[in-house]
Amino acid sequence: AFHVSGEYAMLKAAVQNGWIDEERAVIETLTSIRRAGADLVFTYYAKDAAAWL
Repeated sequence: AFHVSGEYAMLKAAVQNGWIDEERAVIETLTSIRRAGADLVFTYYAKDAAAWL
């Protein structure tokens, strides 16, 4: 599965506006992709997510 640039930009904008916690939102997003059946996820958040996990 691909977590595309538009979704990445949307999360970054929400973080910059103080609307969401970045780590919690990203982990929830990636978890939902996995829960939906993806065996592999490509994301701009790969390095950050690896550090958070």
